Amino acid sequence: MENVAKDLAPSGVLRASINLGNPVLAQGTPEAPTGVTVDIAREVATRLNLELELVCFDAARKSFEAMTNGSADLGFLANEPARAAEIAFTAPYVVIEGVFAVPGDSDLRTTADVDREGVRVGINQGSAYDLFLTRTLQHATLVRSDDGVDTFVTQGLEAAAGIRQPLTAFVAEHPEVRLIDEPFMQIKQAVGTTKDKSPATLQFLHDLVEELKANGFVADSLRRAHQSATVAPAA
Repeated sequence: MENVAKDLAPSGVLRASINLGNPVLAQGTPEAPTGVTVDIAREVATRLNLELELVCFDAARKSFEAMTNGSADLGFLANEPARAAEIAFTAPYVVIEGVFAVPGDSDLRTTADVDREGVRVGINQGSAYDLFLTRTLQHATLVRSDDGVDTFVTQGLEAAAGIRQPLTAFVAEHPEVRLIDEPFMQIKQAVGTTKDKSPATLQFLHDLVEELKANGFVADSLRRAHQSATVAPAA
């Protein structure tokens, strides 16, 4: 384990990038973050006898940039091809869904309906669902911003894309908006590090994630955070 620790965190401090912009995976403040990603980061540090530094961001793209610019050693991101080109991912530990919200009187009823000419979709720039829809939508237009739901509202867009749990909460507070219940994607959240790490380090992370799924660690962490997400199946 000593060689893995030195490889993963050469400084002796494991810098873990935490995305507070995804409330399913992380909650709290940059000074006191909580959630399943924080719990996994602490477990990695404990197993390797490393000090832990939690580097918090408000968006997945910023968390990804921290990994690629060398300011973080470990990250928690959805495994999308654009990211996998630069990040080595484990198998997923949690699977969440991407869904659309639309105005209540919209004629958009299915995910296929959204992909039409003239449909504008508010979306968080650089999110996993941005990356996915960028490569899959043929006709609709993505309107990117730091807050896709806010842009959907303020610009009167035809749809908003997001994670099911926070979009469901938004719809509950805005009766003039409804969800298209059918998900447009499964978002596979995984642990990642840079591709220059040794095979032993990557195997350690892979094996740890599988262990934490199997022994109930991930499920218990989600439950304590009051988050309803699906623990990913064994790899």
